[in-house]
Amino acid sequence: MLGKAALRLFPRPARRCLRAEGQCPGEPLAQPASEDGEVLHRASLYVHWPFCKRRCTYCNFNKYISPNVDHNAMRDGLVQETETLLRDSQVKEITSVFFGGGTPSLAKPSTIASILETVAKASRLSHNVEVSLEANPTSVSTSKLAEFKKAGVTRISIGIQALHNHDLKILGRDHTVHEAVWSLEEARKLYPGCTSVDIIFGRPGQSLELWEEELEEILTLCDHHVSLYQLTLERGTALYKQVQEKVVSMPEQDEVANMYHAARSILEKAGFHQYEVSNFAKNGAVSLHNLGYWKGMQYLGVGPGAHGRFVPWGEGKTQREARIQTLEPDNWLREVRQFGHGTRKRVQQSELDILEEMLVLGLRMNEGLAHQRWRQYSPLLGLEDALEDSPEVQRYLQEELLILDDRGLRCSWKGLAFLDSLLPTLLHQLQHSYRNSASHCF
Repeated sequence: MLGKAALRLFPRPARRCLRAEGQCPGEPLAQPASEDGEVLHRASLYVHWPFCKRRCTYCNFNKYISPNVDHNAMRDGLVQETETLLRDSQVKEITSVFFGGGTPSLAKPSTIASILETVAKASRLSHNVEVSLEANPTSVSTSKLAEFKKAGVTRISIGIQALHNHDLKILGRDHTVHEAVWSLEEARKLYPGCTSVDIIFGRPGQSLELWEEELEEILTLCDHHVSLYQLTLERGTALYKQVQEKVVSMPEQDEVANMYHAARSILEKAGFHQYEVSNFAKNGAVSLHNLGYWKGMQYLGVGPGAHGRFVPWGEGKTQREARIQTLEPDNWLREVRQFGHGTRKRVQQSELDILEEMLVLGLRMNEGLAHQRWRQYSPLLGLEDALEDSPEVQRYLQEELLILDDRGLRCSWKGLAFLDSLLPTLLHQLQHSYRNSASHCF
């Protein structure tokens, strides 16, 4: 599915950075701690199931088409890597779990259960923790949805993507509108209030009028959460080739922008609160796992190609690392059997790396970045100091695209639609201010 990225149910204690007095930006932070001095050992868990029945025409994710998946081997590999990363990270509490892909609804429910049992044995896993699973309409029967629930899944995300069979064919989806509607209805019965719908807009041949009609129809079918993703042409995909060869044509960017604005208005009128660039919820049914990403929290990434961000306390390290697991399933499995994990790349994150991620991801949320949260990682360089010297940033503030006040930094309703255009300037200014601040320490 497109644009995934996905939770947390436990309250997060306030954190402070234990930096020595006078220590400069750029020097490693001492380990973060909670107010009572205890080291924080919390993280969410992302598990990647890399297999699909077929490849969608627009997709460039790490996925593989394999008619003969060794489910037992995959289960054992995912369980073993989960055990290893929990040990390396010394995480004591998993705040959420997200099964993504690929098509994780093709996995056996027993695999999901085994992973959750592994987590529960090695860390605290509340009985009501949010456990999300992505599903395609053709890969979930009523009985399988029920089995996933019995295994521990509490939230389902259905990849509807379109309510026109012609468009589904162009996207390379293997389901029909009838199958999509049926799967959504069945999911809502088993997961009331916890069923999300993924929809793609900006599709070939799509007009604003057709999109508005489609969205109104979706609102009669969906539950309490909707994710809207603009179709992006990725090099190397079948759809990219079709557009290049003029087999199909994409809508103009102005038309796509109008589709986004129309969707926001329609969803708002229907009682949906936009809490992130692409995500809308009512009755508080937000994706807690994805909120963890956007708030810069730790997460473990398990499975082929999964990403993670955590401090490997178990290895005697005190700085957070960005990790990527080996992409190809067979190679990943071989490494897991040999080393206990399939980590292909690990990079120690500097303070600036973390601040850049906080800025990019935090501004995706309508609540933005709070000063308190920023100061936990940058006690010597506040948001105002980092950004206000830029004439371009001042223009964004004057034009009310950005808001910088006592709460922190966030996009306005209008500015959220232009976030991609604002970020290069903001990142450049942050880098400039950070380096200037660091140079004044010497």
